[in-house]
Amino acid sequence: MSNNKPKTKEETKEKSAALQTDSFGVETIKNKRPPVVVVMGHIDHGKSTLLDFIRSTNTTEKEAGGITQHISAYEAVVTNENKERKITFIDTPGHEAFKSMRSTGGLAADIVILVVSAEDGVKPQTLEAIEWIQGHKLPFVVAFTKVDRPGANIDTAKQSLAEAGIYVEGYGGDIPWNAVSGKTGDGVQALLETILLIADLNNIHDENPEKTMGIIIESHRDPKKGVTATAIIKNGQIEKGEFAGTEGAFTPLRMLENYTGKAVDKMSAGSPIRIIGWSEAPMVGNKFYIFKDKESAINFAKMPQEEKNVQSENTGDKKTVAIIARADTTGSLKALVYEIEKFSHERVVPKIILSGIGNVGENDIKTAQSDKESLVVAFHTGIDTGAKSLAERLGITILSDDIIYKLMENINASIESRAPKITIEEVTGSGKIIRLFSKNKDKQIVGGKVTEGVVKLNAQVNIVRRENKIGMGRIKELQYLKERINEAEEGREFGAMIESKTEIAIGDIVQCFDLQEK
Repeated sequence: MSNNKPKTKEETKEKSAALQTDSFGVETIKNKRPPVVVVMGHIDHGKSTLLDFIRSTNTTEKEAGGITQHISAYEAVVTNENKERKITFIDTPGHEAFKSMRSTGGLAADIVILVVSAEDGVKPQTLEAIEWIQGHKLPFVVAFTKVDRPGANIDTAKQSLAEAGIYVEGYGGDIPWNAVSGKTGDGVQALLETILLIADLNNIHDENPEKTMGIIIESHRDPKKGVTATAIIKNGQIEKGEFAGTEGAFTPLRMLENYTGKAVDKMSAGSPIRIIGWSEAPMVGNKFYIFKDKESAINFAKMPQEEKNVQSENTGDKKTVAIIARADTTGSLKALVYEIEKFSHERVVPKIILSGIGNVGENDIKTAQSDKESLVVAFHTGIDTGAKSLAERLGITILSDDIIYKLMENINASIESRAPKITIEEVTGSGKIIRLFSKNKDKQIVGGKVTEGVVKLNAQVNIVRRENKIGMGRIKELQYLKERINEAEEGREFGAMIESKTEIAIGDIVQCFDLQEK
């Protein structure tokens, strides 16, 4: 498995540092910890069913819209060579709408399971996952799912992977793979053993036991407990009585829970943990560190972090629509913001002026009232009664839904409806001037022939010479063989009185147009 072998001197040095020799002279991994695994793949390729089987619970039926809305993490215990070992799984959503959340989950992981349906092969989100894996150089295993289905064909699925540049073992490459069924459980034990083998080959260990560090993968505001963050411990150990600090937030470690919600006193590297009581909601993807005293944690939270480019793009003549965004967790909020920022229109652009987790409150409506065309959007969260009443009185639009795709359809339609109207000229007919009869001040009597469309009485016209617009006018009279007419069709000659300050010449084109507002 060449993708799992060190290829540089630095990687070789790191591998040596991670090994130790036991009393029998056998090299083992120092400070071994559970590997953290993220599962990626196309929607409906059996990811959730596979994870449900592994953790022996069922969450698929609870997923709004048929997909996982939040990142969650849990531990699985695997019996391997008569020993129990743990694997930590980060469950990430599989649809493009949650691309930013998937990336965040992946940053906390050591190994990726690339789920590919044995029925469908490679699909758009599969390609996206492959690109991400290769960009971050993470070791991975391919899990061919739905092998219990009548239409399953692993060879065809392997071929589709090969066409995407991924060559599995036995098919021209060295990427490990397993055939699995999340429904029957076939092949799942072998997949877990493959993960542990990859972990050992990559010497996954606690790289710095003396300095505890972890990564926030989700945070939300619990009405009873306060701000809660789910995190993966990457190095060291967390114990009650210490303090945690991250960008913009800190907390004393009074309440710690494992992934089941059970209170714990301490947790070690590789484990998921819930930390309760943060001063603010930590941002998903941020690192946190453990400190012995409160002052150090607060000072770290206040430290200037890496400068971020928060300036919006130059909108030029585009109209800006202000948006206040609310969601139940930071992961959901990040996904919502990602989707809103994808909106593209030639005359209008959304700008998020306020965002946060929790219900839509009166302060959100008051913030929006400075511009009646502002939008307040709520994903997977409630709207306070007072906020709803205030919005109705002030005429502020609130859009809310638990399914992001439906919510985004409404948001995009609302933003687009706020685009400024523009007036465009729609050409309805053209005529070429072939005779000049007379001119009296601004009134010119000419003869012409319709070359395209219809030339109409009282129509506004552009006067075009050698493909360049040189002036404008209006047809005040229109005749055919001295008979007054209302319009002349293509191929027909006409006489016209055109009112214009521009002097018309033989060969000029008069273009009739209507003004349309769009």
